Amino acid sequence: MRKVSLNDHENYLKKNIFFTKNKWPHFNLIFDDIKKLSKKIKSNKTIVSLERNSLYGGVSLFAPYFSKSNFISVDCSMPKILRRGSYNKIKDKSLIIEKKNSYFFSFDKIKLKKNSADLIMVPNLMHHIPDIKIFFDQIKNILKNNGTLYIFEPLIRELHQEPDDYFRITPYGFKHILKNYGFKNFQISFNGGPFTAVGYCWDQALQYLPKDRRIVMKKWLDEEMKKLIKMDKKYKKNNFRKNTSFPMSFSITSKLVKK
Repeated sequence: MRKVSLNDHENYLKKNIFFTKNKWPHFNLIFDDIKKLSKKIKSNKTIVSLERNSLYGGVSLFAPYFSKSNFISVDCSMPKILRRGSYNKIKDKSLIIEKKNSYFFSFDKIKLKKNSADLIMVPNLMHHIPDIKIFFDQIKNILKNNGTLYIFEPLIRELHQEPDDYFRITPYGFKHILKNYGFKNFQISFNGGPFTAVGYCWDQALQYLPKDRRIVMKKWLDEEMKKLIKMDKKYKKNNFRKNTSFPMSFSITSKLVKK
C-alpha cells in the first residue's frame, strides 16, 4: 500500500471535510496559514492545537503538518457534542495521516503545563466557547512569553451544533480583547467575499427544501458556485462604500508579551 503523503492528507480534508473547491473556498485560508506556521516553527518546539477532533472520529486534522514538533491536540468539544458523536467522520482513514497524541479537557480546565507552548492554534473553535475570558486565561497560562497564538474563524455561519454556538466576533474584536491579555504584533488575513457568501446562504436554503426539489436546485447551485468563486476573485472592492469589506473567514495571529 502506498504511503499517505501530507499532500494526500490535505486533499482529502479539502474535498471531504471543508469542501474548498466547490462549496466553502474560504476554508483555504486555514490550510495556507497552517502550512506557513509549520515552516516557521522549529522542530523542537511545542504546539498545542485546541480543536474538536471528536467530531472527526478522534483525529486531529492538523497534527500531520507538525510531524517534527511536539504536537499536542486538545479536544475542547462540549459535552453535548461528545454525546452526539461524529457528524463529519473521516470515512476512509487510509487516505489521511492519523495522529492521536491528544487529550480531552473542558475549555475552562485545560490541564497542560504552564508556560509550555510555543504556538497555540485555535482552528474553527472560538464560536463554540461559552466563556471566552476563561478560555483566554487558559491560553495565556499555557503559552510561553513571546509565544504565538493563531485563531481561525468563519464570519458567516448558520446556527449549528445548537445550543453550543455562542459568538461571532470580528478580527478587530479579537484584537481588542487580546490586547488586554498582553498580545501584540497582530497579523490579520481574510478569505472569501460577498459572492461566495451568497452561495453559502443558498446552500443552507436548499437544506430546507423537500428532497425532490433539493436535488434539482443542487445541480443548479453546483454550477453557480463555480461562477461565484470566480467573481470573488475578480471583484474584490466595494465601489460604493469606503472602509467596507465582506470576507467569509479570517485569521488573526499575535505574540504574547508577558510582563
